[in-house]
Amino acid sequence: MVSTFPDTNEELLNLESTLQLIDERLQRLATLDKLASQLVFTDISKAQKYLAEIFQILTDLDQPDFVLNYNLNMALVENQLYNYNLSEIHFRIALEILGERGDVNQLTETYIDYAGTLLNLDQPDRARFYLNQATKYLETFPDSRLDIRLICREGFFHLKFSNYPKALKSFLDCVLAIETMTETPSLKDYHFFTLVQSGLGSIYAALNEPERSIQSYLNVVELCEKKGMRSRLSWHYLNVGNGYMAMQDYENASQYFKKAIKVVDDLNQQTRALAYANLGFCYLNKRQYKEALELFTTAYPLFKDRKEKNLANIEWWRGKIYEEEKAKKALKHYFKALEFAKKGQEYRQATGIMKSIADLYAKELEYKNAYDYQVLYNQAVERIMSDELSNQIRELEIRYSAESKEKEAEMFKLQAAGLQLKALRAQMNPHFVFNALNSVQNYITSNDTSQAAKYLAQFAHLMRKSLEYSELEVISLEKEVDFLRNYLDINMNLRFENQLRYEITIDDEIEEDIYGVPTMIIQPYVENAIEHGIRSKRNGLIKIDFCLIDENTILCKVEDDGIGRQKARELQLKNPNFKDHKSMGTRITQDRLEILLRSRNMDENAVEIHDLMDKETGKGSGTLVEIRIPVMEIPMR
Repeated sequence: MVSTFPDTNEELLNLESTLQLIDERLQRLATLDKLASQLVFTDISKAQKYLAEIFQILTDLDQPDFVLNYNLNMALVENQLYNYNLSEIHFRIALEILGERGDVNQLTETYIDYAGTLLNLDQPDRARFYLNQATKYLETFPDSRLDIRLICREGFFHLKFSNYPKALKSFLDCVLAIETMTETPSLKDYHFFTLVQSGLGSIYAALNEPERSIQSYLNVVELCEKKGMRSRLSWHYLNVGNGYMAMQDYENASQYFKKAIKVVDDLNQQTRALAYANLGFCYLNKRQYKEALELFTTAYPLFKDRKEKNLANIEWWRGKIYEEEKAKKALKHYFKALEFAKKGQEYRQATGIMKSIADLYAKELEYKNAYDYQVLYNQAVERIMSDELSNQIRELEIRYSAESKEKEAEMFKLQAAGLQLKALRAQMNPHFVFNALNSVQNYITSNDTSQAAKYLAQFAHLMRKSLEYSELEVISLEKEVDFLRNYLDINMNLRFENQLRYEITIDDEIEEDIYGVPTMIIQPYVENAIEHGIRSKRNGLIKIDFCLIDENTILCKVEDDGIGRQKARELQLKNPNFKDHKSMGTRITQDRLEILLRSRNMDENAVEIHDLMDKETGKGSGTLVEIRIPVMEIPMR
């Protein structure tokens, strides 16, 4: 990843200075738009101020592009402020505008951002839909920045279902992509980098690996501090503190809870309340009871989200403070904590509080009460274990449903690729068809009717097989090879007039008539070798070799001794005759192969292309394509 950081603060200061000198409304609008786009990730209060002015100007001006940016920036601001419903409203307005005037990149970026808000709204199905749309666009219009953001959102989608292996893979893929990124990152890119590390922190915390969790959250904090991204900084400090608290390192935990409290840019009151309460817990464990009680008192009125759970914790912790000397007061707080936990349906928390009550009664020699609460505790533990099992089953069902939808989407994609291939199979490369028929005509005009009849019959056979196979998904390897021989024979004898040679070899372990392969899977690569490799060379050679990787996979190597891909690209730029051949067949075929391999849980690359170089001259001396073909069952007819 590029290590140079643009001086964002200096850029913002320059824009703000420029703004003070501008009165003309359109110019002012453009400057305000730039400012808001930067401040969304650094200073929410200022972003809101400038966006309010943008809104006022837009009431009198017809500027759809600025209206679009206003709604996109407002959506991001409201999401940062945890106002997810408001964020969605702005995203929907933006998508409506994009539907009329946006480009593909803008639409893809907005889908990815909108999916984040939908995940926050606990609407994973809708988030999945927009992520799929973004994936589809990025396949056709690649963009490395948006790829990272998409994979990041995929990670949080999997995290939503506690699918830690998939989520971890997504985030680690992001880390690798970020490390190899060549473009200078924007502030928004850095924002996504923090999301990736935050996601890793969440996974490690859930897997009870606090040290790795802390390191990930520290990575977030370092980047936020370096780039001045303070809108959620208190939350990140809180996460670091929670990690240290899990390790019972109360000194370091206290340090980060204090930092979370001091951040004024993060407007989330819940974060500050949790920091006060958790800092109080650290003081409790350090036996600094007075300070702990003061912090609990400060935190108490700040809680709004998940109020019952947090207030139950505070009452529970207060009880622990009084347990040693004032048992009755401790019990009073425990009972209040139990009431909050039950009200909030926090049954695991209630179970822990019951255990504290039973233990305190036992210490006070009130054995009847101790016994009663111990029984309640045991019953609650059994109920929790039963509920957790039910939740795990439900979670697996949800995960299975999500995976089924992914598989279904893959199958739809495979069917679409199949239909595209049918169309391609039905119409062979126009160069080939025209030149073959033209050569047959030459035999006829030169009165060589026997040769004309021979090659016309061979050409008709090839066309008939092409149409026949276009209706099939799987054929035997034997038929695939026969088709290739026929195709290459016609190219060799008609189109290139014996200036093309070919060799086909098949490993002895392969039973050609039994092994099934996807229909006409090799022909597009052979066609590509002819068009881009040896079309402009005399006496070219194409080698096709089939060998067995394992009982489920065949490796096919297509090698030509042509001019190489670099020289072919140069000719395409110079010679218009080279521009009309498009490698649609190879692209669709590769997509089809990758889907088939993934459906069999095989992660290997379907196709690998190697440039062959002359050892003496260093110039291109051909191309080697390695194709992994899944062995398939031949349907009975």
